[in-house]
Amino acid sequence: MDVFAKRVSHWPTALIPAIRLVWSHTLFVGQSSTPERSRVSGWLLLVLLPGLLLYPCLKFRLLEPDEGRYAEIPREMLACGEWIVPQLQGQPYLDKPPLLYWLVMLSYSVFGVHDWSARLVPALAVHATILSCYGFGCRLFGQCRALRGALLLSIMPGLLSIGRLLNLDGLLTLWVTLGLFTGFLCLAPGASNRSRAAFTLASGLGVLTKGPIALVLILGPILGWRWFNSETTKSLSRRTWAAFAIGVLAINLPWYIAVSIRQPGFARYFFWQHNLERFFNPFDHQEPFWYYGPILLGGLMPATLWLVPILRGLLSGEAEFVRRRSPELGFCLLSGAGCVLFFSLSGSKLPTYILPAFPPLALAIGVLMERGQKLFTRRQWVVGAVWTIVMFVAHYAVLPWYADERSPMHEAEVVNQLCADPSVTVVSFPRNCDSVGFYLNRDDIRSTRSKHVNSLIEDLQTRSRTVVLFTHRSSFEALTYALPKELKLSRAADMRKTDLPPILTRLVGEVPWGLCDIGIVERVRANR
Repeated sequence: MDVFAKRVSHWPTALIPAIRLVWSHTLFVGQSSTPERSRVSGWLLLVLLPGLLLYPCLKFRLLEPDEGRYAEIPREMLACGEWIVPQLQGQPYLDKPPLLYWLVMLSYSVFGVHDWSARLVPALAVHATILSCYGFGCRLFGQCRALRGALLLSIMPGLLSIGRLLNLDGLLTLWVTLGLFTGFLCLAPGASNRSRAAFTLASGLGVLTKGPIALVLILGPILGWRWFNSETTKSLSRRTWAAFAIGVLAINLPWYIAVSIRQPGFARYFFWQHNLERFFNPFDHQEPFWYYGPILLGGLMPATLWLVPILRGLLSGEAEFVRRRSPELGFCLLSGAGCVLFFSLSGSKLPTYILPAFPPLALAIGVLMERGQKLFTRRQWVVGAVWTIVMFVAHYAVLPWYADERSPMHEAEVVNQLCADPSVTVVSFPRNCDSVGFYLNRDDIRSTRSKHVNSLIEDLQTRSRTVVLFTHRSSFEALTYALPKELKLSRAADMRKTDLPPILTRLVGEVPWGLCDIGIVERVRANR
């Protein structure tokens, strides 16, 4: 009691120093593991298992809206030889940087323009992320713990199922993961120039993938962990930070300058509207603060089933558990939790935003699930095997079926008949339907928002016949009501589901993502 009272009497009374002391002197006081070399058997297992869950099952219909958009943009750029300004339906698309588009263009050039060749890029990024976790985990936690965490990551739907879809966040997760671990190594005594170069390269490529958010997700945890452990770690020198800044700028400035010259309004539109304003004053995807809680629990499966013992290992004062809680474990938890907290504070939220949280959290869980010298207990092996089977069924059967049912191209024959002729003008209302353009090789499908319906009507009056893709369940009726007498709208195809049982209709939805009706607007000749 006297010893405890003496320790408490030396604790700071201010909140921030107290948090800092709890972190470095109570929570994460375990001894750091001795770095171990990775094993060939571990690499082979991590090549085989994720590879079977990723590559043979990439061929299914593009999901709207993200997959359709990110497949169509590089298709159009490749077709017209454009490498600077991203193009969508013949118009500049300035929301995101170009690295994903460039890589998909390369994949198209090698394998042809297909939905699976577009998805190959994020699939490779996810696989590289898993292998990176194992490699760095061996240095931070030892071979057995690293393999446990990497195997868990290999069957976590939060990374493997979502990250392989065609969006920016799977590729961003690779750069953030590499940036976090190489940046952590840069803080260690005797850090090599190779680690500093890799840290700079990963950060720069992250910015070229999704903009400044990459630096937030990489530098935030690194600076935070350095602040928590200032007594035991060294700070990066000004020379190192200067070299880092120069390297990141060298990777990004050529494209940012080139696109700003070609599109003078790019800088304000991209940095202000699609970064700062989207965070502080969101204009889409608004969700509550707790939005990522259920997504995180589901995405971490099957590790979520051991949530209670994992929390016990994190908070218990027993010597066995304290021994595991090394500073490296604290860094992984800080990286994962920091990512989730940051996007929880953002007003604009999508499920894929927190993908960079899964790799460090998987490694942390691999440490906290340790039971003796075995890789997994018998029960953990059984649960893991059952869950792996579930993942195989989901990847090979459920998701392809679901994507086909929800695709605008579910009735491909009808869509081809009405929209494939390039001489027929096609308009999308009130949102884009980019996968139709991708599958029909069309880059001239115009899109008009509901608030611009008057401009759409004026445009329809300039032609005798126009095909309209209605992308909202009530947009056909809304346009019918708004049309003047000289225009006549007829429904050419109804894409609503009528042949599914009620329980599947509830799962799949009444209408596909991105396309509900196809209509034909004709100009009526006035009676003489």
